[in-house]
Amino acid sequence: MLELRPNCECCDRDLPFDSADARICTFECTFCTFCADCVETRLKGVCPNCGGGFAARPIRPAHLLAKYPASTARVLKPEGCAAA
Repeated sequence: MLELRPNCECCDRDLPFDSADARICTFECTFCTFCADCVETRLKGVCPNCGGGFAARPIRPAHLLAKYPASTARVLKPEGCAAA
């Protein structure tokens, strides 16, 4: 199951489970989560882990969060936020 991380890995911006600005790698090569701004400006649309692209992170329906909660672990790797 996709881990819904609560923040952007580059800039630490909050990305709640229902954020339309959250992006993930199209290859799902990692559990990385980025905001749309970092994907466009810092990463230039290229995943820093595999060189793939990005897509909007799916939104988990609110009524399923009790059974399948979003992650609360914040991950910040600003040193790794450059296009591959």
